[in-house]
Amino acid sequence: METIVWIDEKQIEATDFNSERVIVPGYANDAQKISLSFKVTSEEYHDVAVLLYKNDFLVRVPEMDLEFPAVIHNYATDRTDLYQPGQVADYYLELREKLD
Repeated sequence: METIVWIDEKQIEATDFNSERVIVPGYANDAQKISLSFKVTSEEYHDVAVLLYKNDFLVRVPEMDLEFPAVIHNYATDRTDLYQPGQVADYYLELREKLD
């Protein structure tokens, strides 16, 4: 089952989506954290890379009524050769609520 996740203005069709509240050492309040997997094609690679390098996002998950400012908590991909046409990579991303 896919879950639509918006990272800023980029729509992501996420699989293996999970949402939880986590304790962040040094903060009085817990934080929202989501994890998701998604596919990135060589044609999308540049835009996705530029977005993720920003590491300061507004995350929205409409079907769960979630919206929060976020930073990357964990990230992985199975390919590094997305410069070649026709390639597809599996991305894994954990985003945690940005706390002041």
